[in-house]
Amino acid sequence: MAEHITFSRRGAFAGLALPGRFGQAEGPAGLTVAVRTTVAIAQVVARPGRTDEVSSAVAAAMGLTLPAPLRVSAAGPVVAAWTGPGRWLVMQDEAGSGPYPAGSFVGRVAEACRGAASVTDQTDAQGVLRLSGPRTRDVLAKGLALDLHPRAFRAGMAASTLCGMVEVTLWQTDDTPTYDVAVMRGYAGSFWHWLGESAAEYGLVVAPQDDARAGAG
Repeated sequence: MAEHITFSRRGAFAGLALPGRFGQAEGPAGLTVAVRTTVAIAQVVARPGRTDEVSSAVAAAMGLTLPAPLRVSAAGPVVAAWTGPGRWLVMQDEAGSGPYPAGSFVGRVAEACRGAASVTDQTDAQGVLRLSGPRTRDVLAKGLALDLHPRAFRAGMAASTLCGMVEVTLWQTDDTPTYDVAVMRGYAGSFWHWLGESAAEYGLVVAPQDDARAGAG
């Protein structure tokens, strides 16, 4: 009789981002990390010459204006981050629908863009971390070739770049500052190791996963 095997989904940072405090144990933690466990992610790539058509279709279907270069935009729970010419990550936190219900959201995006863009489901291919705390910029500066000073990079801005030698998409959600960082699953371990080492001198707190279910924007 064949053995019945059951598979379950695991987030990119499962087994890595364990709740607790790490590094410097005294004083307020310099960095707090929350794993965004329920974000559905669609990668949208406009076909040649059809960028405006894609933007109009997404606006009509979801009320979302796709952002200009180096920007992020939001409409309710739906967020889009620019990742390159005619390319975006379009996301929604679906915490209320159970774990990883990507099909419904990504399917809506694909239907809206039918024929004008290629849409791929990145929900299980990428992990998203939310970074906040008084030393967040200092931690990121150790591995990010990007000026995060408020004069150069502020809430509503996004970039696809290297951080700790790992390709990431990063966007700033508020002026605290708070950043969301999307990392490909295959590089999650490398990025997490770099982040932990970089934050150790300031103190790192990893929030329980239930605390990561805030809005996507």
